[in-house]
Amino acid sequence: MQIGVLGTGQVGQTLGGKLVALGHSVMMGARSADNEKALAFAARTGGQTGTFAQAAEFGEIVIHATRGDSAIEVLTAAGAANLAGKLLIDLSNPLDFSNGFPPSLSISNTDSLGELIQRTFPDALVVKTLNTVTASVMIDPASVPGPHTVFVSGNDKGAKGRAMDLLRSFGWQSIIDLGDITSARATEQMLPLWVRLYSVLGTGQFNFALMKA
Repeated sequence: MQIGVLGTGQVGQTLGGKLVALGHSVMMGARSADNEKALAFAARTGGQTGTFAQAAEFGEIVIHATRGDSAIEVLTAAGAANLAGKLLIDLSNPLDFSNGFPPSLSISNTDSLGELIQRTFPDALVVKTLNTVTASVMIDPASVPGPHTVFVSGNDKGAKGRAMDLLRSFGWQSIIDLGDITSARATEQMLPLWVRLYSVLGTGQFNFALMKA
């Protein structure tokens, strides 16, 4: 499958490398096609590089893997027409680092970044997922011992099904569909707790487990 990954940071690099290893054709998108991190990714994995728009046009699935505070700018550069009708997996969180660490949330609990992306790009099939774990756990859930859970939120049932298939290919077994894109509020609101746990534990190699009687 052809997958466009928007973002050259740790999340984009980690996901892009895993997707290539799974046999997908991956184009990493950046503001410029000659981005050094993207070129290094291509040299290391055999993936391709392009602009945000080129990667979005290339991908049958598009993964948004940039910071939450640049999400709308990046997706606008990717182009609404290039996202229309496609599964758009959003991994970002509305974190505000303007007052230092720990960050606060820039969106209240009556909205979410996932919803903002869906409103801004109404023809895209937005699915929020993997935003509650660090990059290495995203692509290798077995690196955290025991059963633990990842969540999906989105308006389109078929798009969520495709996203869950991709999650299963990473090794995820416990996947909970929280409902429509408004349920992204719940997982984004988990981030302040995640950040505090990261500070206490000194590592991002953890996740939340849901235990049901």
